[in-house]
Amino acid sequence: MLDPAGTVEAGRRAYAASDWSSALAHLSDARTEGPLAPEDIEAMARSAWWLGRVPESLVFAEEAFRGYCDAQRGDEAAMSALQLGLLWATRGDLTIGNAWVHRARRLLADLEPRPAHAYLAYLDAMLAMMAGDPRRWDEEISRLDDLHRRFPDPDVECLSLVVRGLAALRRDRSPQGFALLDEAMLPVLAGRLPAEWAGDVYCTVIHMCHELADFRRMEDWTRATEQWCDQFGNEAIYTGICRVHRIELRSVRGEWTDAEESIQRECADLAGGDPWVAGEGFYQLGELRRWRGDAAGAHEAYELARASGIDPQPGAALLLLEKRDPVAARASLEASLAGRDAVARVRLLRAMVEVALACGDESAARGAAKELRAAAARFDSPGFAAWSAHADGMLALAGGDPAGALVALRTAESAFGGGRQPYELARVLLLQARAFEGTGDAASAAAAEARGRGILNRLGARAPDAPRADGPLTPREREVLALVAEGAGNREVAQRLFISEKTVGRHLANVYLKIGVGTRTAAAAWWHAQRSTPGGVPGRGGARDADERGRGSA
Repeated sequence: MLDPAGTVEAGRRAYAASDWSSALAHLSDARTEGPLAPEDIEAMARSAWWLGRVPESLVFAEEAFRGYCDAQRGDEAAMSALQLGLLWATRGDLTIGNAWVHRARRLLADLEPRPAHAYLAYLDAMLAMMAGDPRRWDEEISRLDDLHRRFPDPDVECLSLVVRGLAALRRDRSPQGFALLDEAMLPVLAGRLPAEWAGDVYCTVIHMCHELADFRRMEDWTRATEQWCDQFGNEAIYTGICRVHRIELRSVRGEWTDAEESIQRECADLAGGDPWVAGEGFYQLGELRRWRGDAAGAHEAYELARASGIDPQPGAALLLLEKRDPVAARASLEASLAGRDAVARVRLLRAMVEVALACGDESAARGAAKELRAAAARFDSPGFAAWSAHADGMLALAGGDPAGALVALRTAESAFGGGRQPYELARVLLLQARAFEGTGDAASAAAAEARGRGILNRLGARAPDAPRADGPLTPREREVLALVAEGAGNREVAQRLFISEKTVGRHLANVYLKIGVGTRTAAAAWWHAQRSTPGGVPGRGGARDADERGRGSA
């Protein structure tokens, strides 16, 4: 016959030893024989959380809350309500999360200040930041600082550091903000915080690393937290958006083996309880497929992201560009840029440079590059700086300045190579090859090309800038190139097409960029080769078609 008291003690011993499965099994058995103390139900909730059984954990946590209330243990009931608020919010259900936070606030209202008030201030600060209310940030920061002075506990200090760090990052003080967040992680890794709260702090730090493209710091803290999780033999701490960012980090590092299957599993797990986070996962799936050259699969994933409430940019626009529809790509990017804040805009700006150049609008490309350059300085982000150097390299190359392009692209090469971002590095190396060709350095061009394509081959990726048989050029660029291939100079081209010589030069620069050449002669040779290939450049009538259009319009 079952001994309830002995079974409860066995469950408590297993819980103390971090043996979550045994703790949950013993305490569940004891619960069938009679009611358990609220702290034992809470142990069941935390054991289920560690085992990744979050819905079950929430049920036990609510039962523990009711038990504390029935026993008139207001302090423990308030902490239980705060924990429920956190868990519901991290699952993406802010309405239920807010309701539990309000319940905790009511329970704490008549109690003298204590550490539980710090957890409430932490959640209130997070909600204020999500709502974009800086005045409330400052109120909660002051409240947490005051509580830390009263209660110099590591957990209260950690929560205070996290909130101050986030506020500094949002106010463009990135070095200070990350220094505070780095310091906040120390008590987390030392096991000074309850596990659920430690998970939220970690995911907050990793999300900010993602937002500011600080992949090196993201990798460092991921590695440290994985080591921390190893002692428990469990990865339940990686919840929601945190799991998606781990996958993103793998993709950035070029760890693509089984990555697609991992993303699909994660999205399937998250879709029911947290569709927004699942949408982030679908977007990452679309990126991986686009990099591999699976256009149909990428489009499908981007649409799943969109259906989940995530704007799939810049990937969706770049996919349109790869399909040779720069006008649609630009329209979709401009619509997305209009609805984003200063940090979120940055992720789209490099793509905007590329798309604007493909549309022949160097002015728009320069504007996007300038904004990206300013953001890199403003947020002091190494990732933003790398994107900016890459964009500046594309811009200089399109503007006929291969030497200037090399300066920017070498900066990007150093950043992407040092940051272990092989796909990004390969893209830059292929652009370097064009720049070297433009300076007449054929040997360096060949070496850069070989390095870039070697990386892409190892990754199983499609070369993003490779010429395609269906013609990468716009109709006007084809007209310009057709006349150049016949031997016309820029002035003659301008006269025959009724445009300025400067516009002719800009179109030629875009042609060189798109088809991967650095000279007029090479561009003419490419044109003739395409005309002689079945299914080659559309509109093969070239200059004759242009003359006929000119006469027709007259």
